[in-house]
Amino acid sequence: MGTNFERERERMLREHLVARDITDERVLSAMAEVPRERFVPERLAASAYEDHPLPLSDGQTISQPYIVAATLQAAAIDEHDVVLDIGTGSGYAAAVASKMAASVVSIERIASLSQQAASVIRELGYDNIELLVGDGAEGARDRGPFDAIVCAAAVEQIPSTWSEQLTPGGRIVAPVGGRAGQRLRSIRRDADGEIVETDLGGVVFVPLISES
Repeated sequence: MGTNFERERERMLREHLVARDITDERVLSAMAEVPRERFVPERLAASAYEDHPLPLSDGQTISQPYIVAATLQAAAIDEHDVVLDIGTGSGYAAAVASKMAASVVSIERIASLSQQAASVIRELGYDNIELLVGDGAEGARDRGPFDAIVCAAAVEQIPSTWSEQLTPGGRIVAPVGGRAGQRLRSIRRDADGEIVETDLGGVVFVPLISES
C-alpha cells in the first residue's frame, strides 16, 4: 500500500497542485513528504489524495489538497517563521506547515480532534508542532507574535486579535464570509503597520465556532 500511496501523492502534486498554479517549491516539497493518508479516517485512506474535502468526526472536515496548498502558498512561509494554524482538525495542514516553518502552534476547539491529531503527529516524529485546545478566534497571544496565521474555518471578518498577534510583514490567510459565500483572503501587515488584502477566490469552509 505504501507504494500505491506514493503514486497517489505524486499524482496529487502533478494534477491537483502544479496544474492549478501551485508553484512554491517549498509547499510542493512539504506536501510530497507528509503522508496525508495518515491524517484521514482509516476507512477513507484510499481517497486521501483526491482533490475534495473528507469528513472527520464532530462534523469537521480535512480540506482538499489544493486548498491546503493555496493557503500555505499565500502565507509565504519560510524556514524562520513561527506559524499559527487555527482549526487543527486532522493535523494535516499543521504537519505540512511544519515542514516549511521553524515552528507551528495549532489550536483546535474540539479536544478529541486535537488528541487524534497529536497521536498521528507524535507517531510521525514531527517535533516542531505545539497543539493547543481553545478558541481559535482568540489566537494564542502568549505564543506569539506570529509571522503567518492560517485558518481552516470561515470567519465573518478577520478577528482583530489575529492582526494584533502578527509580526511586521506578517500574513493572515483565511476564508472570510458566511453561508451566502466565502472568499479566501490574504491579509498582510506591511512594515508601516498598514493592512494589505488580496482576494484569492471563492471557497467553502465550515464556520469557525467561537465563544466570543
